[in-house]
Amino acid sequence: MYAILRAGGKQLKVSAGDIVRIERVSGEKYAKGQALELSDVVLAGGDGEKEPRFNGVKVKATVLGEVRSRKVLVFKKKRTKQYRRTKGHRQNLLEVRIDGIEG
Repeated sequence: MYAILRAGGKQLKVSAGDIVRIERVSGEKYAKGQALELSDVVLAGGDGEKEPRFNGVKVKATVLGEVRSRKVLVFKKKRTKQYRRTKGHRQNLLEVRIDGIEG
């Protein structure tokens, strides 16, 4: 069985046992081993079903830890004005293991 869930403006296709990285919600603390329930499921299917399901599907997950993504560099330049700026950004991510799909 698989599910397509929405997390951090992106859609991820997950199934039981997968380890995925999703964007962490700012302001919330997550402990290692904490159970999560991801309810923003767009579509679910598999296991010989003829049609996918859209409503009432929840994904159970366990937090493995918090990580940060690779640095994304933003470079701005205006020609002939001697203007150059470099900034970097690292997104906070939450690494989770998908335990099961219910519904």
